[in-house]
Amino acid sequence: MRLSNLRTPCAVIDLERLERNARVMSQRVNRLGVRLRPHVKTHKCVEVAACSTRAYDAAVSALGETVYGPITVSTMAEACHFAAHGFSDITWAQPINPHRIEEAFVLMDQVERLNLLVDSHTAIDALEDYAQRAGQPYSAYLKVDVGYGRAGVDPHSQLGVDLAGRLHKSSLATFEGVLTHAGQAYACGTREEIKAIAVHERDEIVGFAQRLRGLGIEVPEVSLGSTPTLSVAEDLTGITEVRPGNYLFYDRYQSAIGACTDDDIAFSVLTTVIGCYPDRAGLVLDAGALALSKDPGAIHVDPDCGYGMVTSADGVQPFEDLSLVSLSQEHGQVTVRAPLNASDFPVGTQLRVFPNHSCLTAAKYDRYYAVRGGLIVGAWRTARGW
Repeated sequence: MRLSNLRTPCAVIDLERLERNARVMSQRVNRLGVRLRPHVKTHKCVEVAACSTRAYDAAVSALGETVYGPITVSTMAEACHFAAHGFSDITWAQPINPHRIEEAFVLMDQVERLNLLVDSHTAIDALEDYAQRAGQPYSAYLKVDVGYGRAGVDPHSQLGVDLAGRLHKSSLATFEGVLTHAGQAYACGTREEIKAIAVHERDEIVGFAQRLRGLGIEVPEVSLGSTPTLSVAEDLTGITEVRPGNYLFYDRYQSAIGACTDDDIAFSVLTTVIGCYPDRAGLVLDAGALALSKDPGAIHVDPDCGYGMVTSADGVQPFEDLSLVSLSQEHGQVTVRAPLNASDFPVGTQLRVFPNHSCLTAAKYDRYYAVRGGLIVGAWRTARGW
């Protein structure tokens, strides 16, 4: 089956690029001496996760079954989906919602390990209360903020020490260690700027771990992650594991800030021209906001980046004169910066859009079409919901 047989819009994965991205990151983390716990939130897909863990450390058990490596998830739906498909070492990398603690404890009985995240006394109170009533221990990381400003404790605060000490002393908790995400790397404009953030991310979280150890608090794991920083990091001394996720797909944002090149982007959306208007030098695609998301992209690098890179249907030829400038619910409007003839992109022409943010775009789809050599070799389902 070929792409031309598919109804559009639909999500496409270039398998050669996907496998290369997995292999390159695997080699990088091995060289840096850390363990890979890839984040699955970008793709939410068992086959993609299998590719990333297989490239790193999947093994075969005595029974001939594949044993997948550890993963990171953002939602309970992801955790349950991957657990049902054989992934048994999972970190839920979002501060625990007290209303979902019971679900988490149920899943703990079904996997080898489910690590939870906390960054407040309130969250620990809720976990301790449930664990006491259920007679069931739990494992937790302390979430640390190294400059992103989204979630986590200040590594220089007394609160961070107090929370870590509380987990360390608890008879119900296993304190796994400290975990951070340098999301501020996405504000960078060059590869060198990302490298500086990577150094800061490492130094802050390692320094905090050393501070805790100096106070007699054991810190088994020091975990960090973000695709930009992990794509350029040169020294991860003191780090035990890393959690990149977007690197398997990459996207136009990552390319714009220097974390990858356009040739690394493995995820795209196949779309069809449903309107060609030479009089106003424009096209209309059947892929709108519900197919591509309205992520504005790296506008701090390129204010005119639009909503993705438009290419030929095979994904090989970028059309630099085509700019995807506007999205409504089901329509994508393209401006053509050169004289447009009706025969250039007639109605029915298939094109590909490489999105600004593959995570948000991929989440729009319940399946991906895996392509190798122009042929569709699989239709891979994804986890849905929260």
